[in-house]
Amino acid sequence: MRPYALRGDFIWTPSPGALELRPGAYAVCDENGLCAGVFDVLPESYAGLPVRDLGDTLIVPGYSDLHTHAAQYRDMGLGMDHELIGWLSDLTYPEEARFADAAFAREIYGRFAAELRAGFTTRACIFASAHREGTEILMDILDMTGLKTFVGKVNMDRNAPDYLRERDAAFAAEDTERWLSETMGRYENTKPILTPRFVPSCTPEAMEALGAIRRKWGVPVQSHLDETPEEVAWVRELCPDSESYAHVYDAAGMLGPDAVMAHCIYLTDPEVALLKARGTFIAHCPASNMNVRSGIAPIRRYLDEGLNIGLGTDISGGHTLDMGQAVRDALSVSRLLWRLREEKPPHLAAAEAFYLATAGGGAFFGKAGKFEPGYAFDAVAVDDGGWRDPGDGLDIRFQKMIYRAASRNVVSKYVAGRRLF
Repeated sequence: MRPYALRGDFIWTPSPGALELRPGAYAVCDENGLCAGVFDVLPESYAGLPVRDLGDTLIVPGYSDLHTHAAQYRDMGLGMDHELIGWLSDLTYPEEARFADAAFAREIYGRFAAELRAGFTTRACIFASAHREGTEILMDILDMTGLKTFVGKVNMDRNAPDYLRERDAAFAAEDTERWLSETMGRYENTKPILTPRFVPSCTPEAMEALGAIRRKWGVPVQSHLDETPEEVAWVRELCPDSESYAHVYDAAGMLGPDAVMAHCIYLTDPEVALLKARGTFIAHCPASNMNVRSGIAPIRRYLDEGLNIGLGTDISGGHTLDMGQAVRDALSVSRLLWRLREEKPPHLAAAEAFYLATAGGGAFFGKAGKFEPGYAFDAVAVDDGGWRDPGDGLDIRFQKMIYRAASRNVVSKYVAGRRLF
């Protein structure tokens, strides 16, 4: 890759709550697709680089979507009068069953990937369905987008309809290993991630087998944790000897800094301590949590505890792939939780929610989500001309962007240094 520089108005968060504002600056991308730094004046050593001047366009790090379901793309906005378990049985499982049809999978996954590519998202963790062929179709399509993604073939060998449930734990393990053998190292941009749907859908035998596969193949893992009180109680019935829902995953070797658990609304104190000790990531999914009435995750507390946290759109519990909306929703529910409890710590600030979407979630992929030396050069250019007023400083423009920018305002995108559009 030939090094180059972007010029524009840069905004990023070096740490939670801190905001770096660099108007009219230059960001240099090196030959490896990494950021070499942001400079107010291009240094003499970079004087010969080609420069793409984006004028007064806002340039922010790419957003990382830590939790979403590609096989639920068509159902966005449907079934919002359900709670989680009924929503799964009445809407989600019948829809996911259709991905046994390769032609159907190719069509819907193509639409999903096109929309994902067009918005703020540069990196994502994605559930497919339980179908190996369909999952590979999704990986084929996503790899061509240039986005950096983890994709998982869903495992579920109990508490699911016959038409979707895997035959048994042995079959689930065998099919997963075949999928890994067919996809590991096959793609430039897309990688496999183990995906037990959640504890109620995986027998102890399946969890044990998937843990062994994880150790053998060295792959990351994604799942759901503590999403609703009913789900937590269900896990307690299914796993009476386990200390908690999180400890079920831990016993199977499913936690760690390469694991991301969605929701985590009802974590107990021992679970918080366990996730922190393991370095496990939380995918905060505020839209889904509201839509299917799961609850409000105390993200302010988790952030102060030092847990690893990012944001997820979680379609189709969530109703949009727009990560800008995920930021707004995270702010809204945090304020609501503060008002309901009227206790310290306070609600999230805009810079903190922005951090979760960029550097917070980006950390799951390594060094991503910041314009700092050695970080992946992931950049999203946002046209804020539709609401910018004369004299607005970059701090004011940031605030307006948080609340007004949507995927349609993204005019250019770079992932690991490569321009997508």
